[in-house]
Amino acid sequence: MGVCKICNESSSYIAKYPGVCLSCIRKYPEEAIEVSSESHKESRLAYGLPPFPPKAETGIQCKICVNECKIPSGEYGYCGLRKNENGKLIVPPYGYGKLSWYLDPLPTNCVADWVCPAGTGSGYPDFAYTKGAEYGYYNLAVFFHACSFNCLYCQNWHFKEETFKSRIRTVDELLKSITPAVSCICYFGGDPSPQIVFALEASRRAIREKKEKILRICWETNGSVHKAYLEKMIELSLISGGCIKFDIKAWDEPLHIALTGVSNRRTLENFAYVAKFFDKRPSPPLLIASTLLVPGYIDSEEVSKIANFIASLNPKIPYRLLAFYPHFYMSDLPLTSKKLAEDCHEASLKAGLKNVSIGNIHLIRCKN
Repeated sequence: MGVCKICNESSSYIAKYPGVCLSCIRKYPEEAIEVSSESHKESRLAYGLPPFPPKAETGIQCKICVNECKIPSGEYGYCGLRKNENGKLIVPPYGYGKLSWYLDPLPTNCVADWVCPAGTGSGYPDFAYTKGAEYGYYNLAVFFHACSFNCLYCQNWHFKEETFKSRIRTVDELLKSITPAVSCICYFGGDPSPQIVFALEASRRAIREKKEKILRICWETNGSVHKAYLEKMIELSLISGGCIKFDIKAWDEPLHIALTGVSNRRTLENFAYVAKFFDKRPSPPLLIASTLLVPGYIDSEEVSKIANFIASLNPKIPYRLLAFYPHFYMSDLPLTSKKLAEDCHEASLKAGLKNVSIGNIHLIRCKN
């Protein structure tokens, strides 16, 4: 049972972190952001990460992602990968990164599994090995140990323990894991954004070495990367049959900041940009959106706004609503209820979207 630090209301749908209810986030956005910032500060300092994106007047500028950190001398950028040492930006060398990977048998529990080649055979024979699900093939799941957001409900929060201490890996090491049975590479984490240079180099080389064989390049991202890198992601995914999966966490900017610590403006701008390329290759779909249905925070009103935004760009863009599991600093919330999932699904269809799916159904709480 959480208590809102603004209105003092108590409810099982108010998390201790961010410590503010959805109603107050909407009514008093500035105050809500101030309250939630303490939660983000605490959750990041626990792992030695900067509490907020640094903005030092004399700091070194990084423009990889939306945070555009200006890193002061002796300190790290928000993602924990770049450090200002005596006026020089220290980053992992070209072709090196902090990451791990594994072979994931297909079909797998992917955000896009109901529309992608691995799960359905979409795009066969150009982009899929089989007419149906690619049994017998693998996804090379590449997990990056850094992120440009700080989601208080992060489902993969353990990467924070690896940001500083994990060993540097090379593109060459990664490429050696691509067996003949690998039909797709999916970058996730964390997020690909802070280490996008590594991912792009690995992807280009992987496609070149695979030559005429199918190897889809896919991304699961918060969409915060600089547009110059996004354009290269689009190019690689288009030619390979891969997809770019945007996690649109919220529509309302104050709500997004309260939950993730970062603005969603870049995410929405980038999503709209990728949508322009959707009809160049509708099957398999280049662009897919997803939203985690966080009880008490992401309701049908919020989903309706996201769905209307997507539909205004192209109603054929697939949209997946994901059931929530209590995790990280928001482990005191309940599972997504069946009613919330159904209401959000209905709101998405009402907005005009043609392809909406509910994922992680095993997590849905039947009692409302």
